[in-house]
Amino acid sequence: MKFGLLGTGPWAERTHGPALAAHDEVELVGVWGRRPEPTGALAARLGTRPYADLDTLLAACDAVAVALPPDVQAPLAVRAADAGCHLLLDKPVATTPDAARGVAEAVERAGVGCVVFFTLHFCVSTGDWLREQAAVDDWRIGRADWLSPVFGGADSPYTASPWRREKGALWDVGPHALSVLLPLLGPVEEVTAAPGGFGDTVHLALRHTSGASSTCTLTHSVPPAAAGVTAEVRGAQGVAELPLRDEAPAASFARAVDALLTAARTGEEHLCGARFAETVTSVLHSAQRQLPAR
Repeated sequence: MKFGLLGTGPWAERTHGPALAAHDEVELVGVWGRRPEPTGALAARLGTRPYADLDTLLAACDAVAVALPPDVQAPLAVRAADAGCHLLLDKPVATTPDAARGVAEAVERAGVGCVVFFTLHFCVSTGDWLREQAAVDDWRIGRADWLSPVFGGADSPYTASPWRREKGALWDVGPHALSVLLPLLGPVEEVTAAPGGFGDTVHLALRHTSGASSTCTLTHSVPPAAAGVTAEVRGAQGVAELPLRDEAPAASFARAVDALLTAARTGEEHLCGARFAETVTSVLHSAQRQLPAR
């Protein structure tokens, strides 16, 4: 499948680009970015061609992988779908319900495949765990805490990210938390959000349509020594704890490519498709409306 890569930042450079360039069933035909210098540099590192015009790249592709901020990604995803390209998108797909719905409607209108890279679903250890727990009935309580030091002193390439600075952990790691809780506990019917005491820390309490409830603590503002990811569900079967993600994101992204290839061949919607991504955006938007302006 002929892929174009949209984006030239650290995520594109470290994850999307290497995984696409190394994939046996992918031809990486080009890179498009918003600035010509990094576009040319990344294309050269990946052994492909830089494109100055997005529509020219879309015309040369069967699919696009997007590594751009969500509010840039959403309209470009619609444009790519309308051009007949399958979509491998990043989370969150958008930060407004209207934009996320627009992506889902474009995918359905064009009849293209769409997979959104919710990382935990494509790592072997965490993906297997999620599928195992989804087969168990009657989970009643859940918890998913993402404590990151990106703004807390870590040496991270994402510290300077403008959109992460603007939107905070709610939008960056909140999708990871919801990607665990929603498949196991069901859709959310009510969300309550409260700011934490440091930086971008946010606490969420969720009530699910199944009758289950869950909580999340999300932050990029803890010191490196306090960082960590924990998630669990509890019910009649006992307690199930999310295992550690034990592989590089590029390896997980290669499996997301596999999933898109399958969706494109079969026409079947993936669990991490556009409608699931729309649901995640809706929950996070409801939370955002309850928080003070950043």
